[in-house]
Amino acid sequence: MPLHLVIANKRYSSWSLRAWLTLAHFEIPFTETLIPLDEPDTHARILEVSPSGRVPCLIDGPIRIWESLAIIEYLAERFPEHPVWPRSVGARAHARAISSEMHAGFMALRSACPMNLGRRFPRADRGGEAAKRDVARLEQLWRDARATFADDRPFLFGPFSAADAMFAPVVTRLDRYDIEVAPDTRAYMDAVLALPAMLAWTEAAEAETMIVPSDEVE
Repeated sequence: MPLHLVIANKRYSSWSLRAWLTLAHFEIPFTETLIPLDEPDTHARILEVSPSGRVPCLIDGPIRIWESLAIIEYLAERFPEHPVWPRSVGARAHARAISSEMHAGFMALRSACPMNLGRRFPRADRGGEAAKRDVARLEQLWRDARATFADDRPFLFGPFSAADAMFAPVVTRLDRYDIEVAPDTRAYMDAVLALPAMLAWTEAAEAETMIVPSDEVE
């Protein structure tokens, strides 16, 4: 039986994207169910599959994992033939550290620029100085990882890894809100956005007609 991933709207759900992108990029067989956000029965439907009441939730027989980073760790253990995390100890430790920082941080940028793959927004001062600090920190994290581990390959640790999946939603934010970034940052963003799995998610997100007003910022 293949894995089953429960997600929310591809247009908006940054956490769903991380798990889905990891599965799709590494060609791990899975099926998916999308539960639309902001519907009268959304919370009840999610609670039927996810004890936290949140998605994504990965179902593998009797096992349920309801948090993106935990799903990625599970996939790395379940499918060791795939380099979900970098193979070397030092790179893997670094990748986990920056992924955890992404998981817990960058709240000013995330609040000011909700993920929205259905629109492109004009450049504006979004989130003030706090968001600018978040962008500067992102750029430094990416620059340091690529300088240390990438060996001129396009992703943070050379080949695509879980770390790139963790940062993929914020890549879309920088792109869709036209946030000013350095050329090396833009090159990394373009590599993520051009991934076949990312293109597939984006195409599906742009085709969605379900709108969540709270995520349709101006």
